[in-house]
Amino acid sequence: MSTLHTVNKSPFEKNSLETCVRLASKGNAVLMYEDGVYGALKNTAVANLVKGAMSNLQFYVLGPDLKARGLDAAKVLDGIKVVNYNDFVKLSVENDKVQAWL
Repeated sequence: MSTLHTVNKSPFEKNSLETCVRLASKGNAVLMYEDGVYGALKNTAVANLVKGAMSNLQFYVLGPDLKARGLDAAKVLDGIKVVNYNDFVKLSVENDKVQAWL
């Protein structure tokens, strides 16, 4: 059973991303949006956590939320796919369930 995990809180304010990565099953997807997009950036305190999980999980980040925070997609870790709202909907439908990490 596949799960889309969504993280919308900054990894520098809450441990939602860390908990998500620790508990998500191999083959699951993680989408970072709203302030969760900060977890997708290179050269941060959580970059190694995310890079280390990429062998088991697929990572996505919502492009419009990066843009809304003045962040360039070039700052996103290699291996994380930048998606739009339509892609967010597709991910939600393609997975058997959605788990929101608040």
